[in-house]
Amino acid sequence: MLYQILVLTGLILCYINIILNLMLLKRPLRGAPCPDNPPMVSVLIPARNEQNNIEQCISSVLKQDYPNFEVIVLDDNSEDRTAEIVDKIVKVDDRVRLIKGRPLPGGWAGKCFACHQLSQKAAGQWLLFIDADTVSQTHMIRSTLGIAAKGDIALLSGLPQQKVSGLTQKIVIPILFYFLIMSWFPLWLLHSSKKPRPTLAIGQFLLFKRDDYMRIGGHEVVKSRIMEDVWFGIEMIRGGGRTLSVDLSSTITTKMYNDLGSMTEGCLKWFYSVAAISPLSLVGFVLAAYIFFLAPFYWAYVIPLSSLLSGNIIIDAGMLIVLQIAVIVLMRITVDWRFGGSKLSFIFHPLGTAFLILTVFYGMARRALGAGVMWKDRVYQSISHIK
Repeated sequence: MLYQILVLTGLILCYINIILNLMLLKRPLRGAPCPDNPPMVSVLIPARNEQNNIEQCISSVLKQDYPNFEVIVLDDNSEDRTAEIVDKIVKVDDRVRLIKGRPLPGGWAGKCFACHQLSQKAAGQWLLFIDADTVSQTHMIRSTLGIAAKGDIALLSGLPQQKVSGLTQKIVIPILFYFLIMSWFPLWLLHSSKKPRPTLAIGQFLLFKRDDYMRIGGHEVVKSRIMEDVWFGIEMIRGGGRTLSVDLSSTITTKMYNDLGSMTEGCLKWFYSVAAISPLSLVGFVLAAYIFFLAPFYWAYVIPLSSLLSGNIIIDAGMLIVLQIAVIVLMRITVDWRFGGSKLSFIFHPLGTAFLILTVFYGMARRALGAGVMWKDRVYQSISHIK
């Protein structure tokens, strides 16, 4: 009974956290005014084997209603038509430049080195790193820059709209990218602090004030990290800069994964990064995900099978479990309403949560065997070593 009461209490606290997050999470507005004397913004796009995405990504950036920006694309030793596609765009629009990436040196993660090279060519007072699989709304630069400039923000990032395809992605992605983040991260508290506090940074969209980016050492300070976005948030706070996460779901969309394999590797990348910060945090993640978001459904199945037992204890425990599931349902409805989560994810919530937990164990086994993480055709044997 005490266990079930504690779980219910924890779920209620998580729900309160969701409500506070969604109430106070800023959202770039389509009608936001353009800053006076608009500063130059460098939109920097690392691209490795992105022939299926890069044209749409660049085209959406070129449609921005912001008057002062450049676009620089780095071809990171692609083996497909990425460079050819970008080169055609360069010939018809002088706002776009294409640079050829240098061979990856030792000690660098691939994306970090690509972004480092891009930053060296950028002329902007603001540096906006976006992934090649993103598609931007016309107000993207204007509205996000307005928030960053007004709040004296050194690093602005946030939650894009995740486009998904396939049954597994539709079930898992809304849980990982929206539900767990909104449930566990007290963004409302971190953002309201007068002192700079660490917050959520997502590498699909990183907007830096150039001076602050250079002051902390740019991408070189996170060069060995396969999840550089997480570490940038940490390093920026260490350097005294303010960071901010915003709701980008109506501003930019992204399609990170094409199949189950790439989604699994992406999840492993995230879990490896958590383990690098604190292995205990990863253990805590697994335990919390099981206890709060999976176990109530297990108990709802087990307790009716305990019909041989009778008495108020069983009845009271059953009522508590029903309440736990009711709170989880409310949490899912609230988050999915804000971010447009898939109905399949809502219906198969226990399966999605179980998938994430099993992925952690799979990653632990792979790391123990020295298999590492595969990302963009490169194998990362550990957090800082590239094979």
